[in-house]
Amino acid sequence: MDAELNTLRREVQDGILTVTLHRPEMLNAFTVEMSDELAATFREVNDCDEVRAVIVTGAGRAFCAGMDLTTDGNVFGLDETLTPTLADMDDLDQPGVRRVRDTGGRVTLAIHACRKPVIAAINGAAVGIGATMTLAMDARLGSTAARFRLGFGRIGIVPEGASSWFLPRIVGLPAALDLVLSAEILDASATVEAGLARSIHEPDELLAAARAVADRWTRGRSPVATALARQMLYRNSALPHPAEAHRVDSLAMFYTSIADGAEGVAAFRDKREPSFTGSSSTGMPAFYDEWISTTGARA
Repeated sequence: MDAELNTLRREVQDGILTVTLHRPEMLNAFTVEMSDELAATFREVNDCDEVRAVIVTGAGRAFCAGMDLTTDGNVFGLDETLTPTLADMDDLDQPGVRRVRDTGGRVTLAIHACRKPVIAAINGAAVGIGATMTLAMDARLGSTAARFRLGFGRIGIVPEGASSWFLPRIVGLPAALDLVLSAEILDASATVEAGLARSIHEPDELLAAARAVADRWTRGRSPVATALARQMLYRNSALPHPAEAHRVDSLAMFYTSIADGAEGVAAFRDKREPSFTGSSSTGMPAFYDEWISTTGARA
């Protein structure tokens, strides 16, 4: 996690990686470069056993003011000379598709594929991709200064960042329709009422609250079991029949029961704290990569 970054700041403290969107002079407006750096971060963290959870926040008074609309050419980083079709999008990894892929979606797919819990600490305005990127995260905590807006309709575009998949799962379809089509600004309390935010905190208490959630979810836990559980909930809940989930549950139970699970059972019997040694970077069960590749595209 030592790469030089232009739009982000990263710091690991006590097993928690804090990623700070860092273009404060532009209210952390999103760019293609920020998309690249965020997507790379969420891929790299999978190989970093030092990190057990990730917090994302913003520098200055905003979380992210949406796409930077001051750049030249197509502000979304898309190649206007192309005429892509649905068939062209079958393989998201082919080089040519990058020029038509939604840049926010590359980030949210990387978050979705992450093996570590991800928590948004929304310190200020979260607009457009600034809002939709948080929908792929596992919890959203806001400060009293937070504002949330899915404002696509006001500039003639559509939901991005795979938010048409994430948003209805979080708030339900009727509420998702209203949030997208109305394009209204939600204050901090309204984000909680809508089911978008978990809790609201004073600005100087926000990061501590996010760290408390990260600790509650990951401290003293098996990294392998945590990674599997996170992916199972997201992927299995979208399957058409519980028997499909049962197949994955069975393999995950089998392999965890003979690894960290064996230590967990022994610790329970001995009335002591477990000492898990599994690694989510190198110790995922053999079926994991095949399962992930068949249930969603890579970022």
